[in-house]
Amino acid sequence: MPDDSVAGVKSSLAEVGYLADEPAALVSYLAQKLGKPILVEGPAGVGKTELAKALSRSTGRPLVRLQCYEGLDEAKAMYEWNYRKQLLRIQAGNEGDWDDVQEDIFGTEFLLTRPLMQAISSPEPVVLLIDEIDKTDQEFEAMLLELLSDFQITIPELGQISATTMPIVVLTSNDSRELTEALKRRCLYLWLDYPGIEREMEIVLLHAPEINRELARRLVEVIEMVRALDLKKPPSIAESIDWARTLVLMGVDDIDRETFANSMSIIVKHRTDIDLVAERVGLKLPERSA
Repeated sequence: MPDDSVAGVKSSLAEVGYLADEPAALVSYLAQKLGKPILVEGPAGVGKTELAKALSRSTGRPLVRLQCYEGLDEAKAMYEWNYRKQLLRIQAGNEGDWDDVQEDIFGTEFLLTRPLMQAISSPEPVVLLIDEIDKTDQEFEAMLLELLSDFQITIPELGQISATTMPIVVLTSNDSRELTEALKRRCLYLWLDYPGIEREMEIVLLHAPEINRELARRLVEVIEMVRALDLKKPPSIAESIDWARTLVLMGVDDIDRETFANSMSIIVKHRTDIDLVAERVGLKLPERSA
């Protein structure tokens, strides 16, 4: 970080392409100073995952990512034993003392590390991203508590494995279910929502500098109109950026009805949403002048 302060964190995140607001910069700063995980909640597409990636880039730490899904268990998230390698060791040691063989096959060389253990055992500090934690169940959350509290995990055959370096841990949730109080207590909390027009325009201009400010503002105003509808999937910030780049490639200087119809699929990704957006937003746009 160029400066050991909230402003310094905000500046370094901006340098790697992430325009953090004050709450995001503060929580990112506190996570490093207090050694606490960050729980980031908010609708899909507002930059929750990107915050973890930006922290990785700005701090120079490798990113270790655990993508959560329904049914995710300890073996896929933390560790599992290499049963094939253990079996070969047992077969090779059949003539020896069984107690010695049993002790030997539960050494670290027979361990297959998964993202959580990789982050804990890494010799260099990392950013650990636990993405979409709300897709798992409460049992999985309970498994995480030791890691989130003490940055350690317990393997029955080996005992406790503590982090040798302090990871920055970012958990994201699309708020599809209520997370447990036990998990929330262990984390700093950040709610990210869609940005206002001015801030989203600056984000678009940062990532699509070829677009002029007037067109960028018009684009963001239209995006806001689209998000105000009851859609299956409102446009994300990333899709705003993609649309800006698309309009530049199309060589247009305004968003009229025809331009919107031709490029709407960049920001609207469900068939029923397309019909609704075309009716409620497309018809409000001006027709192309001759």
